[in-house]
Amino acid sequence: MNFHFFMMRMLYSLNMLIWIILCKMFCVLIILSILLLILRKQYSRMRANRTHSETVVAFFHPYCNSGGGGERVLWAAVSAIQNKYNYLKYPNVHIAIYTGDLDAHPEQILNKAEKVFNYKIEQKIEFIYLHGRKWVEPSMYPYFTLLGQSFGSLWLALEALNTFVPDIYIDTMGYAFTYPLFRYIGGCRVATYTHYPTISTDMLRHVYRRTVSHNNSRVIARNPFLSAAKLVYYKLFGLIYGWVGSRAEIIMVNSSWTEEHINAIWKCPLRTHKIYPPCNVKHLTSLPLLDDDEKCKNIRILSVAQFRPEKNHPLMLKAMYELRSIVQEDIWEKTRLILIGSCRNFEDEVRMKDMQDLSKHFALDENVEFKLNVPYSELLSEFQRSMIGLHTMWNEHFGISIVECMAAGLIVVAHASGGPRADIIEIQPGSQNGFLATEAEEYATIMAHIINMHSEGKNAIRTVARASVNRFSDEVFEREFLRTIEPFFRQKQE
Repeated sequence: MNFHFFMMRMLYSLNMLIWIILCKMFCVLIILSILLLILRKQYSRMRANRTHSETVVAFFHPYCNSGGGGERVLWAAVSAIQNKYNYLKYPNVHIAIYTGDLDAHPEQILNKAEKVFNYKIEQKIEFIYLHGRKWVEPSMYPYFTLLGQSFGSLWLALEALNTFVPDIYIDTMGYAFTYPLFRYIGGCRVATYTHYPTISTDMLRHVYRRTVSHNNSRVIARNPFLSAAKLVYYKLFGLIYGWVGSRAEIIMVNSSWTEEHINAIWKCPLRTHKIYPPCNVKHLTSLPLLDDDEKCKNIRILSVAQFRPEKNHPLMLKAMYELRSIVQEDIWEKTRLILIGSCRNFEDEVRMKDMQDLSKHFALDENVEFKLNVPYSELLSEFQRSMIGLHTMWNEHFGISIVECMAAGLIVVAHASGGPRADIIEIQPGSQNGFLATEAEEYATIMAHIINMHSEGKNAIRTVARASVNRFSDEVFEREFLRTIEPFFRQKQE
């Protein structure tokens, strides 16, 4: 009897506890809903304080002063909008850029865009400086990096909205967690140009197979329990990422590889548009080719890539180490690997220093040159003088530098994965425009083969390569980008 009474009391207490928890959750949801409504009304008032007929397009690009392919897309998009909605014809259309480059003045940023990418941008741009960029830095999150950066982007986006509320929000860096905030709280039209998914089935496969990579450390790969836990974490993160990403009204992706993964995760194929990133092919294909005998006097192998971990510069150095044992001594003495790139932050600078140390460890310091933040004119000179273009990133989403090398007449050896394999490089006889490789020995063998090829064979590949890159031109990007986002402008004007 006492036991029965005790059990009844326990069940009653448990029911009460459940009801209390549910009531608290309901109260929290009510409070959150009220706060969200207050914020939305506040942001609507901020927008209303501007001229009613004004249309402001804001690009979310916290690293706009970097010199990578993502920044090329940003400035090409800005240039496209300025060209179509020029100030004289459309004085009510304005452009703003959210940036975390606090140490760079607007003039410096625009001058760098012209110097590095050859885009002359009108200075009628408002830069919104964000002080919380550190919250999206991977160094802030030694563990659960993807989740930390994603929630960090929310905090940064909240700062952005509190500072300035646009009509049209375009994310060009892939911060998908910001889309619900700008769409539902900020009341903005939301578009994205996504270079690569934050998480992909390939990343899940790496963890499942316990393969060591830059985002799957050796400690986790060696431990089956940690690998299983990380797999669960990735799958849960993928569900959240799929929901927030699908909040974008217009989704632009840069390659077939990215399109496949984004459609698999976000599940919005009808709103997803594949627009290849802009490459300066018109100028590069017009560059006169140096005589092949001239290039053979000094054999230059060129890489153009930011000093980020995923670019896999160590594989380039290992390939050079292997190349030394394949080619003759006199060939090796006149062979140079030129590494051109930029550094986004202190971690990238440390990484470049590590690469310099690694080249010395491999005794390659006489055959490797590091060039940081070179002006566009010097980059053109390197394009003209170099024989081979080298690319080693696994699952590169696209590969602008590959296209630029091909347009300039270099013979490219790219990683056999991602966008390069799906969209750019063709290796079938008769239509071959480059080579694909995965391991250091394979890279070295192919580079030795190119060095020893007759001029006729090299020129045949160059001709096909130059003809194949017109689909990646600035003009094609501008046309497709404007066509895709035009409904936002039309609806605003209506």
